Formats: sequence, C-alpha cells, structure tokens
Amino acid sequence: MFHPKFQQAMCALALAGAVGCGSSPVLAGSVKKVFVIAMENHNWTQPSTQTSPQPIFQNPAAPFINSLVNGTSGISNQVAFANGYINAGVGIHPSEPNYIWAEAGDNLGIFNDADPCPTNVRNTTQHLSAFLTIAGQSWKSYQEDTDVDLATNATLPQSLWTVPLTSHSGVFASGVNAYNYSNQYNYAAKHHPMVFFSDTNGGCDPSTANSQRLNYAPLQQLALDLANNTTANYNWITPNQYNDQHSTLANGYGQYPNMGSTADSARIAQGDNFLARVVPLIMASDAYRDHGLIVLWWDESEGGDDPSRTLPFIVISKDVHKNVNGVPYSNTSQYSHSSFLRTMQEIFNVDPPRYTWLGAAAAATDLSDLFSPGAIR
Repeated sequence: MFHPKFQQAMCALALAGAVGCGSSPVLAGSVKKVFVIAMENHNWTQPSTQTSPQPIFQNPAAPFINSLVNGTSGISNQVAFANGYINAGVGIHPSEPNYIWAEAGDNLGIFNDADPCPTNVRNTTQHLSAFLTIAGQSWKSYQEDTDVDLATNATLPQSLWTVPLTSHSGVFASGVNAYNYSNQYNYAAKHHPMVFFSDTNGGCDPSTANSQRLNYAPLQQLALDLANNTTANYNWITPNQYNDQHSTLANGYGQYPNMGSTADSARIAQGDNFLARVVPLIMASDAYRDHGLIVLWWDESEGGDDPSRTLPFIVISKDVHKNVNGVPYSNTSQYSHSSFLRTMQEIFNVDPPRYTWLGAAAAATDLSDLFSPGAIR
C-alpha cells in the first residue's frame, strides 16, 4: 500500500493531464527547464554489512521514491535512474563541498560545512550559475525556511527578500511546516551552492539592497511561480534539514510509516513525503510539460567513497530514455556530480567551445544515456 499522499498526488497529476493515460507519445526534444531537488545523507545501495544510515533502494520508508524506479508509480514512461552514481571524489565530504562541486566541478579547497561569509566564499565566475547569467539564461534558488517570518512561517513580501547567507534553526511560535506539520525550521546554507560565490551571492550583502536577492526565493514561492509559468530555466530547490532526510524532528515524524519515530527510517520517510508532494506539483506545470526536467539529487555517499556505495539519482521528464517493459530505464554507468554538471552545461549551451568545462566536468561522462536521443545535445 502506497503512502496516501502519493496516491492523492498521482490522482491530481492525472486530472491535470501530466500523467498520460493512452495519450500520444511525446517526441524527444531539447530539455528546456530544469528543477533540481537536493536531498541528503543516504546511499542508494551499500554493502550489506553497513546498516546505518539505511539505503533508499527498496526501503519501505521510501514508498514514493521506490515507486518511481520499480514501475508502480504510474509515470514509468517519464522516469530513468542511475545505478552507478557515486561520490564526487574520494574524501569530498561533508555536505558543502559536494554542493559546491555541483556548481563548479570542484570543491575549491573547502572541506567543511561553514556558512559562506567570510571565509568560504569564492571570488570566481567559473561556476554554473555565473555561466547561465552570462549566457542570458535565468536561474533561481528556492530555499525552505528563508524569506519567511520565523514566528509564523508566513512568506515575507518580495521587497523584504534577501540572499540567505546565514544558517538558522529554531521553532516557530505559531507557524507549522507544510510538509511535516512540525513547528521546527532549519535552513542550512551548506546545502545551497549559489551562495558560495561572490558574484551570485551579491558580495555577501545580507540586506535588501543586494542586487542578487530576487534570484533567491522562499520555497512557498515555487507553487506560485509554477502556476504563473514564471520559474527560471535552472531552478535549485532545497528542503530544510528535516524534509531533505538529513535531521530527525524533535518529536519524531508523525506520519506513515514511523508514527512518532526518531529512527533513521523516519528521516527517510520525511524526505519521501516531501518529494511525493513536490514532484507532482512540478509535473502538473506548463514548465514541466514543455520539455521540463526534474532531477532528484543526493549530496554524498555515507560510509565510504568506493563504488559499492551508490547515490540515488533519478530524472523525471517526458524526454527520458524509453522504458523497458513498463519499467523505467536504468544503467550501471559510473556517474558523479561531475556528470551532472557536464550535462547541465550541455543542456544550457554553456559548454565548449564558447565556455570552458567546469572542473571535473571536462573528463566526466554526461547523462545523455538516461534520455531520448536529442534531449541532451
């Protein structure tokens, strides 16, 4: 039995027309808009001797994620996934270096989780969002628990938005999280790649005068932008540390399948619930229907950096590789965040000869095998 929210979400997708039922196939074409949802701290597969943290693949605490890959989601013709996606490099830990790698193809000497300013910010334009800006391609970051009233969780007016340079956590006095129904908030700058570069973070200016501030939006804005078809070409979405599978809620997770539990399975369920609600929201949008791409991305391997510990990596698009007997296509090619970055450069035409490959993207295998011919040029 699937999570009730998953069943509701699939019904909503069917009504919205985002899930085809006997409709004509969509011809492959170039991916236009990308939505990356960044998740945390769990392997896809791992050696049987490693029991903590638990892997995601075939885990009953992640019914939505597993339905995407096992052919039971109802959208199998729009899903492909990797079975050989590994850590960006040996020793690239903790979280922050991996987020930076997804932007620059390198951790740029950072091996900690400190906020960007003043010591971890890098003064270079050799990173993806800078290239997008130069090319006239729009980008936007949607971060949970930013640009909200930290007493009520109400979204601040756009005139008060800032670049979220500083991590913060605590308890809403009267607000509630829309996904896990707790009163806790926890924004981590370490899970936010664009703020580690001086050009895209506006020079570490925390005020409403920051020239980059409108590239950074509260997560609540995503639904409005999808409805109004005003999302950017490249969209980076980070849940808070409870909804991204990173942290345990103080009073445990109060929903299926771990009522009140603070176990690792509850962290997995928290993130699975978040994805079960946000993925269908994106899929129901015009941005997705017109050759949009959703990337479910996890930051780092746990317990070791060898190929026996793979990372979850799932793509959702009408332009994915044709499925096989109703089961989403997958392969065992060795990918990493370098492959992800190379593919983003290709999608947005910020690759050679006009642009340089960013760091390790130069030698990486791109993700084109997960897509139909022509979707990734």
